[in-house]
Amino acid sequence: MRIAQISDLHLVPAGARAYGTVDTGALLQETLTALLRLDPLPDCVLLTGDLAEAGDAASYTRLRAMLAPLPMPCYLLPGNHDERGALCAEFTADGCRHAARAEGGFVQYVVEEFAVRLVMLDTTVPGAAHGELCARRLAWLDAALAAQPMRPTLLAMHHPPFATGLAEMDDLALRTGRTELERLLRAHPQVERVVCGHVHRTIMRRFGGTLACICPSTAHQLAFDLHASTPAAFVMEPASFLLHLWCGDGLVTHQLAVRDAGPARPL
Repeated sequence: MRIAQISDLHLVPAGARAYGTVDTGALLQETLTALLRLDPLPDCVLLTGDLAEAGDAASYTRLRAMLAPLPMPCYLLPGNHDERGALCAEFTADGCRHAARAEGGFVQYVVEEFAVRLVMLDTTVPGAAHGELCARRLAWLDAALAAQPMRPTLLAMHHPPFATGLAEMDDLALRTGRTELERLLRAHPQVERVVCGHVHRTIMRRFGGTLACICPSTAHQLAFDLHASTPAAFVMEPASFLLHLWCGDGLVTHQLAVRDAGPARPL
């Protein structure tokens, strides 16, 4: 099984630019073209939040149209820039092949159709940039994992549950529920990977007895700066995405560049 992950699209309506300068639509199209160059193609695509810059209906309509040419299903989660109602309204409409399903007021759901079980968990707080896992969401996750304890599972969420050393983003990560999540994951060792977004860089750490990965953005990346006093800033580093490959006995994660590097050459 091949699971592509893209994150932090920050899509805006056609003709607009994020922060006045970043053409997130064109950059997303480059990423989708790169996905279609893969051979074999991914079995599905995970979109782990901050799909629209302003959580507006026009951007979600644009996103659905851009995803339409993909032959594989896409599974979407909200980030702190997203609006749950507008996202679900677009991606539960008649004829939509892709999914962003709400359960109990949160956009979270389980995908059972593949060799690896996909658990999509909502960490967002309306009107806030940081993430939270309340008792209700933790209970939902515990029940979802307990339902299939022997199946390899990938858990997707927007906010990372660990500190990265990038001070301003660490303050805006998962603020509550982190300790409970770590304890819960240790009780469910079938979770092969926790995949996140939000930080706009590729970062990995062992967490809860498994590996947690942050996916880079399809658009702008966070400037790398470990000084606690430096405000967060973005840079136009080349975009990339993650491909999680299930090999039958474990999940392997590859980072792939969006830009076409040309044909492979013999060593």
